[in-house]
Amino acid sequence: MKIKLITVGKLKEKYLKDGIAEYIKRLGRFAKVEQVELVDEKTPDRASQLENQQILEKEGKRILSKISDKEYVIVLAIEGKQFPSEKFSQTIDQIMTSGYSNLTFVIGGSLGLSPEVKKRGNLLMSFGQLTLPHQLMKLVLVEQIYRAFMIQQGSPYHK
Repeated sequence: MKIKLITVGKLKEKYLKDGIAEYIKRLGRFAKVEQVELVDEKTPDRASQLENQQILEKEGKRILSKISDKEYVIVLAIEGKQFPSEKFSQTIDQIMTSGYSNLTFVIGGSLGLSPEVKKRGNLLMSFGQLTLPHQLMKLVLVEQIYRAFMIQQGSPYHK
């Protein structure tokens, strides 16, 4: 299986890079992980609604250009479905056994995601209604993906 992580914005903080690298290394037993970091558009301090919409459209086009028709896409969005870890693990297992070998996760930038990206998602998923920096969300996501595989293995990692 191949897992692709598409994120908007460059990760700068060393502690986040280190944590993400650790979980990606651990995931290597189960899947090949590809990270795609896309450039985020600069948002003016007092951007109008139209400017924000244009930024989302530009970022959305970049995201969609990195997704093929053969990928199962999970888009992280605040309005998405919430899962306990066990159900998330079952969902990944069902995706893998239903013929998809490429699983893609999308994390938007500071403004979120365009409607087109959300429409492309096979599943909209949320980690709750809290607002988290998208860089931190990537770390939380890779840990939960790793946890999902450990649950499938019956590992004591998930208690």
